[in-house]
Amino acid sequence: MTLEIGLVLGILVVAVTLFVTEKLRVDLVALMVLLSVALFGLVEPKEALSGFSNPAVVTVWAVFILSGGLTRTGVASRIGHVVLRLAGEREIGLVVAIMLTAGGMSAFMNNVGVAALLLPVVMDITRRIRVPPSKLLIPLAFSSLLGGLVTQIGTPPNLLISDALQDFIDRGLLDGAVYRPFGLFDFTPVGAAVMLAGVVYMALIGRHMLPVRNPLSTRGSADDDINQLYHLRQRLSVLRIPEDSLLSGKTLAVSRLGSALGINVIGLIRDRKTRLAPERQTLLAAGDRLLVEGSLDRLKELQGHAYLEVDEESRTLIQLMSAELSFHEVRLQGSRSVGRTLRQLAFRDRFGANVLAILRDGQPKRTNLANLELDAADVLLVHGSEPQIAAIDAADELTVAPVKNLAPYGLDDRLMIVHVPGDSALLGKTLTEARLGDAAGLTVLGIARDGTRGLVTAPDATLNVGDILMVEGSPENVSKVQALRKLEIAPEATPSLDELETDKAGFTEVVLSPRTSLAGKTLQEIHFREKYGLNVIAIFRQGEAIREHLRNTPLGFSDALLLYGSRRKIKLLGSEPDFIVLTEEAQAPPRVDKAPIAAATMGVVLLPVILGWLPIYLSAILGATLMILTRCLTMDEAYEFIEWRAVFLIAGMLPLGVALQATGAATLLTSQVVGAVGNLGPYAVVAAIYLVTALGAQVMPTAAVAILMAPIAFNTAMDLGISPYTLLMTVSLSASASFMSPVAHPANILIMGPGGYRFTDYIKVGLPLTLICLVVVLMVLPIFWPF
Repeated sequence: MTLEIGLVLGILVVAVTLFVTEKLRVDLVALMVLLSVALFGLVEPKEALSGFSNPAVVTVWAVFILSGGLTRTGVASRIGHVVLRLAGEREIGLVVAIMLTAGGMSAFMNNVGVAALLLPVVMDITRRIRVPPSKLLIPLAFSSLLGGLVTQIGTPPNLLISDALQDFIDRGLLDGAVYRPFGLFDFTPVGAAVMLAGVVYMALIGRHMLPVRNPLSTRGSADDDINQLYHLRQRLSVLRIPEDSLLSGKTLAVSRLGSALGINVIGLIRDRKTRLAPERQTLLAAGDRLLVEGSLDRLKELQGHAYLEVDEESRTLIQLMSAELSFHEVRLQGSRSVGRTLRQLAFRDRFGANVLAILRDGQPKRTNLANLELDAADVLLVHGSEPQIAAIDAADELTVAPVKNLAPYGLDDRLMIVHVPGDSALLGKTLTEARLGDAAGLTVLGIARDGTRGLVTAPDATLNVGDILMVEGSPENVSKVQALRKLEIAPEATPSLDELETDKAGFTEVVLSPRTSLAGKTLQEIHFREKYGLNVIAIFRQGEAIREHLRNTPLGFSDALLLYGSRRKIKLLGSEPDFIVLTEEAQAPPRVDKAPIAAATMGVVLLPVILGWLPIYLSAILGATLMILTRCLTMDEAYEFIEWRAVFLIAGMLPLGVALQATGAATLLTSQVVGAVGNLGPYAVVAAIYLVTALGAQVMPTAAVAILMAPIAFNTAMDLGISPYTLLMTVSLSASASFMSPVAHPANILIMGPGGYRFTDYIKVGLPLTLICLVVVLMVLPIFWPF
């Protein structure tokens, strides 16, 4: 054990820990690894950056573009339609057809891209023949992984193992006259055998182990299936706007029905005519009846009670502020906070102070500040106590200065005093529970209370009778909330869920696309309702429907969102790169006139490689360039189809693989493998390498696993006299065996929400599949790649 080996193993342990815990993004972890091995002198600086020009990395991003071209021109979807149409309506036939189609396409396309492309197709099939999506979506995801085993370009581990073999030859560790790198179809015999075994297993055994869950997608009668899953019948109500309501003449957008009451307006009844999915700019009128979805608990709390009383005579808050509290200006320092929101920075939780306004380009912004992305030149007006301001000043990314002039912030008409009356619905609630920010757009600066010195500012402070609240906000919003408590719950029957499905409006489900930047953000932060004009009815997560507090629920890759709105807006959402709408009718229309060109381009890519005229990386770049030149894709679309996270992950981790080999760390790890199974024969060694790699692939990115295992497999082969082809091929096959966890591969996460799967479903079905693949590898691998 040398110092260099200790450093490499330490970096390896830290990287694996960060991958498993997901504390940081995987691409960021990879860049940290790159910097570490370079700064510690474990590799040369130029070698640390060589990953970005590595042939495997170049091929990976070029294949992403090729996959995008086949997707945008409709070539891939047309193939899927034809095959699935021939499959009939029997479940076993559909499983086989889906798996063979997805597997065949994944041999030449990006795995996740295939799963995302076929997901709406499969969901439409489940609706038509009423098969639960949970019976078909895991076969779709697993087959996209199995199909990647068939060719060199099918999955990044195959490319990386091929590149590792070439590297061993280039460095003189293997004789170039005897050994050559893996070619395009060298993976096909064993990979195809493993894929076919997986198809047989899922068709005969695995499909019976899949759960029967019925998300929205299987509905024939919306009344039955949606209600069973989301309990919507109990959550539909009709509210009537009284004659003297302050809501009359206001639009739905400013009514605060959603933010204050937590309900969705999905229909408006006026003059005996029902308008479904009304626009946000629809004007409300006295006598209107609103068809709403959601719990009426908040409305019932307000009814018969007061809310808050605005002190119309005392508006000069500055004169009433406690000496313990003060205004300060906060500026951003460095880039850590730029582009992020106050909510993402947890500003209020970290410091306890309130941001009342943001000065940008000389203009004040005073509303929805928590979700506003910060600019480098922004000036934040902050109000807080001396310890709170000191905490802000101590933060590296922020600087604090006293306010010289409050006038530019325009707060004169935004600062006010409100009283908590004796019959208020807020009595006994903490500031957090009162949700004054969501309900009325108010920021509480402090509570003045008899017998208490100074202002009470703690979020867990309970509201009492007679409390005086110093707030920033609009008096009009308080009046709107007061008006909401006069809404009448109409006794009339609500329409059936089937009646809510028309040619102009209806329900649909969406998931986050693999290329989205919205994961971890809330619906409020992305302004979902304002931007897309659709109501989020529920979020389906790990087999459970979330129906409350949706505005502030962070979105995850495995979530499925149940939406209601106009068909036109659902189709517009289908063209957004951040979402996949789970019905084909909402997808962006393909460039079908370019389909023959895209198909011919793939032929141009494959033929020179098969004939040995061009290496795969140059041929892939040629194909990617042709896709853009022939306008199968625009340049912007090409950039969007590249999964940059995967590119940076691979480029950043490659230097660690070099360091493992160069420092002797791989030799040290190899000695442990040889000592454990070396005496048991080559089959035991293959099984051990397969299982270690496959287990690593459940918790780490598959590309990273392949990079780390390649030198260990190579050294093991050299020590035991086994062909390096055999063990390197084993690593390639097992690195893609990401079947036992939803987080093991993006394709697994993608189908989790629509299928209603839980974590245990992947283990139940994926563990036997992993073992079956191992058995097939042990049987077939020595035939084509002898020990």
